[in-house]
Amino acid sequence: MHVPASPLRDGDPVYLDHNATTPVDPRVVKAMLPFLTSGFGNPSSAHAYGTAPRAALARARRQVAALLGLGTREPDATDDAAGPEGPDGSDQIVFTGSGSEANNLALRGALLAADGRRRVITQATEHPAVLETCRALHRLHGAEVICLPVDRRGLVDPADLAAALDDRTAVVSVMAANNETGTLQPVAGLARLAHDHGALFHCDAAQAAGKIPLDARALGADLLTLVGHKMYAPKGVAALLVRAGVRLEPLVYGGGQEGGLRAGTENVALAVALGTAAVLAAEDLAGGGARRVGELRDRLHRRLTEALPGRVHLNGCDRRLPNTLNVSIDGVTGQALLDAAPGVAASTGSACHSGTTAPSPVLSAMGLDDTRALAAVRLSLGRWTTAADVDRAARALIGAALAPAPVPSGAGRAAGL
Repeated sequence: MHVPASPLRDGDPVYLDHNATTPVDPRVVKAMLPFLTSGFGNPSSAHAYGTAPRAALARARRQVAALLGLGTREPDATDDAAGPEGPDGSDQIVFTGSGSEANNLALRGALLAADGRRRVITQATEHPAVLETCRALHRLHGAEVICLPVDRRGLVDPADLAAALDDRTAVVSVMAANNETGTLQPVAGLARLAHDHGALFHCDAAQAAGKIPLDARALGADLLTLVGHKMYAPKGVAALLVRAGVRLEPLVYGGGQEGGLRAGTENVALAVALGTAAVLAAEDLAGGGARRVGELRDRLHRRLTEALPGRVHLNGCDRRLPNTLNVSIDGVTGQALLDAAPGVAASTGSACHSGTTAPSPVLSAMGLDDTRALAAVRLSLGRWTTAADVDRAARALIGAALAPAPVPSGAGRAAGL
């Protein structure tokens, strides 16, 4: 596909923090702009001004569903319907204001709608939006929460999930890909175990969507979260896939929008942005984008290991997102490394923990000691990353590792989930 010029400016730091947030693709901006101007109508309005926004909402749902392997993104007669039902009239795409909101809707909604099931199961390296929701469900609703361990690669052992499941389990939540290490969980097998006990399975696919192919049905996801600003749409929009027949308690009550699960007049412009981003992501995957970025990631890893023999240690495993490289470099903390390399915008972990000197909870849960965890940096590539960017970043990081400069804390850092 034709990719427009990068929105990143020449001379700025090399941007290697795409797992935190992505630049907004100019084609996404172009698609959403009409709904900030002439297409301002309320999609619930029956008059002419509601027609185009209503059709745009339905089209965006189809586009998101298509990225998840559900139907086609092409418009048809269903595009005049504003409801959240998917292209087959069953599965729903519910637009939310963030991935955190979608995760809250999935977990809280599933538990409160369950008949007598009060157990929630998750795992130790989940995003805080899942872990904190589980804690709140325990505190406010008496839910029993089980948090499964991970091994040194960051993987859940299916045997641990099997041992934790019983007929009291309402929902199991395991992410598709970790935001710090990129580790890909064995989601399909875990979902089968959950279903064997009558539990729902939620998958936070915020980091995976658009970076690797996803088929929600093959994964076995009853609920799946997808986030706009991880795939070149603006911040402030996400979606929750809700499989046909799944009952959820709404998170926001009101006028009945989004199938009654999320009241409030829909932000059509942002929904259009997410739908367009989904189309572009599908085209990028079909065109070999994941392979291209994976080769660049490996080039960066190779540059570092060759220049710093014996000092560079991969955190996670080979079964990970093609854009993600999390490494610890002996002899320097990740914070000091990035401070000494202001020409590289990367992170030491997630934005939820930025500004602290504690080791990453993700890496600690994987069994890494504090020294190695504090030495970690996450380098995440994206759509406009080039070989020249990789080589420039490698030179800066190698120079910083060999002779860290005493620059003020915080320079060159763009941490984020």
